[in-house]
Amino acid sequence: MISIENIIQDSINVKQLILNDKVLMGRINDAALMCVESLKKGGKVHFCGNGGSAADAQHLAAELSGRFYYDRPPLNAEALHVNSSYLTAVANDYSYDLIYARMLQASARKGDVLIGISTSGNSVNILKAFETAKNIGVQTIAMTGEKGGQMAGLCDLLLNVPSQCTPRIQESHIMMGHIICEIIEATIFPR
Repeated sequence: MISIENIIQDSINVKQLILNDKVLMGRINDAALMCVESLKKGGKVHFCGNGGSAADAQHLAAELSGRFYYDRPPLNAEALHVNSSYLTAVANDYSYDLIYARMLQASARKGDVLIGISTSGNSVNILKAFETAKNIGVQTIAMTGEKGGQMAGLCDLLLNVPSQCTPRIQESHIMMGHIICEIIEATIFPR
């Protein structure tokens, strides 16, 4: 039988591990400041992920380009998968593995930031996007699970949730993403 209480407690336990990890907390702050620096210089924050992580990528891009806590000018942020015609054409004509790398080649500029979200840290299309980002001069932030996967070795900044359970990792990714958005908004548009 499924225990709702156990599921909620597991989620709380993972968040408590994050709260107790001062190094990870510092990296979350560093990720926000990396984005602030790029945005202040006219850069863009690109997001990518697959499945639930694609939904998180789109969600976080909307928090920046729309609004988070209060009305303010929009920030330049976009999830790389939102054009379904592009996505299906490139997946069909080239490879699904190249969908994000090709979009970065078209839209990213030196000084931008790419946030890749993958619970395993091994999503091939995000790995290829990180390689392309490096070639362009785009800084990379990896949001992953505990081990970081192959993304750990390719990113500038690793935000690895201390869990191997996909739902708990995803819950923590959106929490960390919201923290990053709040810091960005409050830093660029102080009240």
